[in-house]
Amino acid sequence: MLSFVRRFDFILAVILTLAYAYQLVYLFIGLARRHRRALTKAPGGLHRYAAVISARNEANVIAGLIQSLKAQDYPSDRLDIYVIADNCTDDTADVARQAGAFVYERFNKVQVGKGYALDYLFRRLRTEGRDVYDAFFVFDADNYVDPGFVAAMDRTFSTGRYDALTCYRNSKNFGDNWISAGYGLWFLREARFLNAPRMALGTNCHVSGTGFLVSAKVVRENGGWPFHLLTEDIEFSISSAIQGRRIGYCEDAVIYDEQPVTFQQSWDQRLRWSKGFYQVDLKYGIDLMKNCLKGGRKGFSCYDMLMTVAPGMLLTLLGIVFNAFVLFACVAEPTYLAHLVVRETTHFLTMAVVNFYLGLFLFGVMTTITEWKQIHISTGRKLLYLFTFPIFMFTYVPISVAALVRRVEWKPIYHGAGRSLRAQE
Repeated sequence: MLSFVRRFDFILAVILTLAYAYQLVYLFIGLARRHRRALTKAPGGLHRYAAVISARNEANVIAGLIQSLKAQDYPSDRLDIYVIADNCTDDTADVARQAGAFVYERFNKVQVGKGYALDYLFRRLRTEGRDVYDAFFVFDADNYVDPGFVAAMDRTFSTGRYDALTCYRNSKNFGDNWISAGYGLWFLREARFLNAPRMALGTNCHVSGTGFLVSAKVVRENGGWPFHLLTEDIEFSISSAIQGRRIGYCEDAVIYDEQPVTFQQSWDQRLRWSKGFYQVDLKYGIDLMKNCLKGGRKGFSCYDMLMTVAPGMLLTLLGIVFNAFVLFACVAEPTYLAHLVVRETTHFLTMAVVNFYLGLFLFGVMTTITEWKQIHISTGRKLLYLFTFPIFMFTYVPISVAALVRRVEWKPIYHGAGRSLRAQE
């Protein structure tokens, strides 16, 4: 039994290490790289864009986003703003109209979610003859968009290399509490240590929910937005990798996103994300594995996306559950062998927790140091949230288990309670 437990733990550790070892390259690139020199001129001239916002009961924040879009350092006649007031029961539509957006109201209690709302708008624009754009920006209603966002995206899009672009995602309420800080650090880590290295290596990035650009050509070829799983952003990213479409990253394009501040809202949101990852695994897993074997940039992009959605958390959880089961089975046995097994499994469980915490703590330290100036809170709170970041991430363990067995539906997240950036500085 003792040799079996050791062999099981060793094999599991080897599988996880080999599967994710390539991300060490990402880590070194993220640590070594400096802020790259921004393009100063759009190579192909100014494009015409539409900013698209799917909003459900977002009257508290929608006007602020529209104002930030109207304040862009970009010709206003080349940027239109559309709001899909999706199943709203408040005055989101009226507030958006008064702020200067084109508003479409949608009521559908069966096809619920952002993916369906985007598809509805794209189809309406086509049937009404308003599909005159080069690309679309997709935002969430709680975003604040930096004034240089559209111009920066246009410079990168104008290179003609990319079918979609993701941006630098910061948080406008980073310092509200340990939950919002956990989100904030994760998204900054994603920008610095995932998307920036991918861009440097010439492989595909992935869009993350909000603040991304998608070429109108892609939308037309897809006949709209056919990505309707609970994580439609990851679904789009994986579909792009499989089809060989390129997703780039523009670090000069910055948005500020409002994060949940209550554990219940965070649980609901991350439960949806976890369930959406499982849905993506079932729908695209085989195609991803097939394309991994093709090699080249496309093959590596598919492998990277596979590791992004692969249930690595479940493999770790499998090791914990297995060792815990063996521990409880042997703890009452009086034999020397049982004593050795108990000691082995106790050591594994202890080190699993310690390594999990320390690994995430170090990631938090590296992210905070490299992105220090972008985190608009006091030094004391920056240091405090380094210690709570691993705890925030550890809560993904029960969330991942619950997502396996529970039916999950899209639920709106209340916005408007977070403090402003100015209040945090």
